[in-house]
This record gives sequence, structure tokens and C-alpha cells, in this order.
Amino acid sequence: MSEQTQRIGIFGGTFDPPHLGHLILAAEAQYSLKLDQLLFVLTPDPPHKQGRRITPSEDRLAMLQAALSDNPSFTLSRVEIDRPGPHYAVDTVRLLRQKHPEDILVYLMGGDSLGELPENWHTPEQFVAACDELGVMRRPRDLIDMDDLEARLPGIKTKVHFVDAPLLDIASREIRQRAREGRPYRYYLAPAVCGVIRERGIYRPDQTIVGNSDDD
Repeated sequence: MSEQTQRIGIFGGTFDPPHLGHLILAAEAQYSLKLDQLLFVLTPDPPHKQGRRITPSEDRLAMLQAALSDNPSFTLSRVEIDRPGPHYAVDTVRLLRQKHPEDILVYLMGGDSLGELPENWHTPEQFVAACDELGVMRRPRDLIDMDDLEARLPGIKTKVHFVDAPLLDIASREIRQRAREGRPYRYYLAPAVCGVIRERGIYRPDQTIVGNSDDD
């Protein structure tokens, strides 16, 4: 690895809102995988959540910018914001490769997503080929058969690196629900994110939930 080459993590999500669990997992992944930089990729139009209510991307962008503002190694990437959807991970990695041709790209995902990769992801073979490594954060009850994955997606076994991360029972959907019901939620979030929610009136109690998205 040359002195110029960096290890760059890719952490995608709707971040509705970005909470402390996201930041803690990102920090654990950065440490475990020795990442020089971690790109947070806000997905404005997630293909797997079509037809569900999602907070406008400009509000999620403002919250994510606030969440990352005090850590220079956590960077907001506009790779999906600045192009029309649907947004597939394989296209995102390819576009980031154009910007970082000499760097090692490490895509972060949960263990449940890894298990669903062959069946539920868009062109999974091409996605695995596009990534240099896959940083996988294990979750309770995620059933991962690496031999089966290797048979279905040849080459994946050498790219997967598991991350030991703390078990955090924090979900974005619960924070949204708490905010709408007027229940406490501020300690689930960085103070700057709480400020954005209050200033913009995001998740107001009078908002109607329609097809509530189910991200973490």
C-alpha cells in the first residue's frame, strides 16, 4: 500500500434520523477495519423502501451534516444525493471508485444484509466485484453461512471482515415515533441533530405516519 492509498469505508443509509447507534457503529468499524476515512452516503430514494413515507432528503441531509460536524474523519458523500434514483449500492461503489481509484473501498453492512445479499440485492455478483472489502457488523440472530455465500457469490469469502460492535437497541423508527408522540428522544441523538429536528419541525407530533419506513 502506497503512502497515498487510503482505506475508505462506505456507510449507506436513509439516516431518518441519524442516531448515536449509527455513530457508535461507524466508530467501531473505523477502528476495527483501520479506515482512514468513513463516507456516510445518504440514500434519498432507497429501492427497497418504495411506497413508504420517508422524511424529505433535505431534512435528512441537514441532520446528517449536524451529526458528522465534529469528526473530520466522518465525511458526508453526495454520490447519491446528486443523481436521480433508484440508488443501487453497486452504482454507488462504482462512482466512488472513479473518485478514489487508488484507494481501498470497504462497504459496511449488517450481518442480516450480508445473508440477504444473493437474493435481495441488485446485481450482487457485480456489487461484490466492485468492492475491495466488505465490513460486516454482526447482529443477533443473523444466520450467515459463508460456505453457501461463497458458492453463490464466488470470491466473497476473502472480502468479508467481521466487526465486533456493541449491541445497541436503538432504531430510527422508534425515535420518529417517540418524537411524534411527544415522548423523550433527545438522548438517542447527538445534540446537534436534536437542534436540527427542533428548528425544522421534523417529526412533529401532528404529522401523520403513512407507511412508516423501517430502517434502523
